[in-house]
Amino acid sequence: MTATSLGESAPSSNPALGDQSFLLRQTMVDCQVRTFDVIDQRLLQQMLDVPREDFLPASLAPLAYSDKVLTLVPTTPGTAPRSLLPPLILARLLQGAGVRPTDRVLDVAPALGYSTALLAGLAKDVSALECEAEWVAAMGGAFATHGLKNVSVFQGPLAGGVPSKAPFDLIVINGAVMAHLETALDQLVEGGRLVAFHYEQNDPTRRAGKAVRFEKIGGDISRRVLFDASLPVLDAFAEPERFTF
Repeated sequence: MTATSLGESAPSSNPALGDQSFLLRQTMVDCQVRTFDVIDQRLLQQMLDVPREDFLPASLAPLAYSDKVLTLVPTTPGTAPRSLLPPLILARLLQGAGVRPTDRVLDVAPALGYSTALLAGLAKDVSALECEAEWVAAMGGAFATHGLKNVSVFQGPLAGGVPSKAPFDLIVINGAVMAHLETALDQLVEGGRLVAFHYEQNDPTRRAGKAVRFEKIGGDISRRVLFDASLPVLDAFAEPERFTF
């Protein structure tokens, strides 16, 4: 596993573009996020402050404030495409996580880092974990541009977490899971939370997805459904293949 710590760097921006971007963010917050029962004022302010287009390739920037799942297509051969959570879904998930200013957070599969940038303004310390060098390099550049001093980037298997930074108060998984959560759950502190989109292993249709909050209490793991949402399963957390005869 490799890690990159990012220092402060002054952001550059076009004032005219910035004004338009803020208006688009305001519309997103008012017409999408708030109407999806997101009321956390700190989170809403972060969504107003962080320009999502800075964490997307140029080809997807015009769709930065869409309420649809966007597909990030890599340029590196052998790298799998990645589905990006719509802002309103991500916001509802983070609200359900209950991010605290003192939290040490692991953000798993953030792709180009939008979720990490939101978390950086809500928590004490954020570790972003990606498995592909292309995503790691891109998000590292975006974090440096925005001067995020409390973020570290790690490259390694998504299901393996970041043992060197554990334990965490909160783990956020940006996608759906069916299996292989054991290591991540082991990296939670007592009272720690993990949020993800979960499919039961007996649901082959993958149509009954739920945003779920797992919590470690007395060494045991509780599970609470936050809302319904069906999203693509991350390869690292897919159900193991079963052989039939």
